[in-house]
Amino acid sequence: MICGCYHMKFKNARKDLGLNSNDRLYNTLVSPFAPKSSKNLKPRGFKIFTFQAGFKNKKDDLMIIIFDKPVAVSCKYTSSTMPSAPIIWDKKNNKGICKALIVNSGNANAHTGDIGLETIDRYTKELSKYLSCSKKEILVSSTGVIGEQFDSQTISNQIKKLNKSKNKMLIDAAKAICTTDTFVKTSVHYLKIKNKKITIYGFAKGSGMISPKMATMLSYIFIDCDINPKILNKLLSENIEETFNSISVDSDTSTSDTVMLFSNPINKISLNDDVLKKISNKLNSVMKELSYKIISDGEGVKKLTKISVKNAKSKSQAKNIAFSICNSPLVKTAIAGEDANWGRVVMAIGKTNEKVIQNKLTIKFGNIFLARNGERNRKLSLSKVDKYMKNKLIEIEVNLNLGKYSKTVYGNDLNNEYISINADYRS
Repeated sequence: MICGCYHMKFKNARKDLGLNSNDRLYNTLVSPFAPKSSKNLKPRGFKIFTFQAGFKNKKDDLMIIIFDKPVAVSCKYTSSTMPSAPIIWDKKNNKGICKALIVNSGNANAHTGDIGLETIDRYTKELSKYLSCSKKEILVSSTGVIGEQFDSQTISNQIKKLNKSKNKMLIDAAKAICTTDTFVKTSVHYLKIKNKKITIYGFAKGSGMISPKMATMLSYIFIDCDINPKILNKLLSENIEETFNSISVDSDTSTSDTVMLFSNPINKISLNDDVLKKISNKLNSVMKELSYKIISDGEGVKKLTKISVKNAKSKSQAKNIAFSICNSPLVKTAIAGEDANWGRVVMAIGKTNEKVIQNKLTIKFGNIFLARNGERNRKLSLSKVDKYMKNKLIEIEVNLNLGKYSKTVYGNDLNNEYISINADYRS
């Protein structure tokens, strides 16, 4: 992604992205948005194991986390009406307590009928025997190609190796769940409360099929503090809208989108309102960092967009207009071509059917006014805006001047590389 060799690398995507090797992480591609280094740690309170199970040809494709003792968990899943088997299974079985987590990449186990659920039953039964716990205390996720079934032994065979396996690091977990990602996505933040150092950290994957409504995204976050399921769910709910639900690569909502927040009870502190606010703020930092890394690794992305809608008459109006601009193929291709075609922004606002007053509308790219009072800015400097469009991050601000509500979302451009990757993803 994002280098002179990128298109050449993917002109024959069938060789790179077959059913058993649908990952880009280990290709020699460099994203301009990739972090220079990834935060890492070896967690306390649970162990991470990774395996090359055979879902993909390269590197590890299966991750298993085992907690020292059952912990509280809060989960948010895709809004898709075609959810994957793991999501159906989790919702049916898990009651907010988790002893183990199993995640595979390379096969989404989605639209696989009853066989997909039976597959999960078999490999979770294997792990529950190993741990002497209930199957209902095991959570599962899968990501990769939709519609392909797999033998449960693919995972069960690795579970049998747990006794002889080494405890891995956070980055190892992040690598094992990647598909079309080009860099690993981790976040580690610290918080001091009453002389106790609380670590809030997590990892994620996501590059394509990313839309709001739980922007194929998986994310697992841990708070090293004893928090009950009800409060944990509140913490996740109050931070998800402005983070994972405010990004979109391609407007497509995955069958598998999942965010899980775990309470890892290695610290016990009194959770008053002030403490919970501090924890929530730091959790927001972790979720924001992970969601930004996902959008920064969008398939084929060369430019990022920040779309801000201000002074809308309602929250829904601000959100609808922001995502309409963010997801518009015409806006995306204009950004890719470094063309400040603000008329496409006007189009994207209009197609929402939101009631706006054209003569109150202003549109800015960066700090440059392109339109004011319902028409083109008569003092617009074309050379100035052309120079701005060379930036890697393009900020578009729409001021409706109708009310007090605002919404900011993040997206990216649409170019040949995205088409190249996805045209041959399964072939």
